[in-house]
Amino acid sequence: MKTRFLFLIVLAFTLILSACGKEIENAVNWPIKDFTATSQQNKQIDLKDLKGKVWVSAFIFTSCADVCPPMTANMVKLQKKLKEENLKDVELVSFSVDPTVDTPEVLTHYAKQFGVDFNNWTFLTGYSQEFIEKFASDSFKTIVKKPVDGNQVIHQTFLYLVDKEGNIKKTYNGYKNVPYEEIINDIKTLQ
Repeated sequence: MKTRFLFLIVLAFTLILSACGKEIENAVNWPIKDFTATSQQNKQIDLKDLKGKVWVSAFIFTSCADVCPPMTANMVKLQKKLKEENLKDVELVSFSVDPTVDTPEVLTHYAKQFGVDFNNWTFLTGYSQEFIEKFASDSFKTIVKKPVDGNQVIHQTFLYLVDKEGNIKKTYNGYKNVPYEEIINDIKTLQ
């Protein structure tokens, strides 16, 4: 009798724990510092505008000669997969790492070349080069550096999954072998 009772308690406890939801594997919890930026629509955006939504972010610039076009194309694929999965309240955010060149108009032109749907994708600029370099380092644990000579900005090729409270939960390769299924599953976990 005691064994059966103990079994039922263990079973109930297991069911309760499994109902608590899944966790993201290898999650981090990096809070994003507040920011103010200008969107491709020339609107002011800050962190509170993204609160309450899950979002995926990347660092790009429009005159990039190598990794940014494939990264943007990969984000377009992710956007299409989000629609196929009927995932709502998921934003895509691209921070320009070359804000003096990437005006809202330049970002809009760039995005249109890739067939971006602006309904849930915002391209950001309107801050100083010094700001984006420090912001990337402090919040995203990544490097952004514009050399004195040349027009190519050094940056990494990660995609960042951000929860509804504005904390980075996970990073993914955004350039090659993008793990779309993993990203979609992690988004579902956060929603």
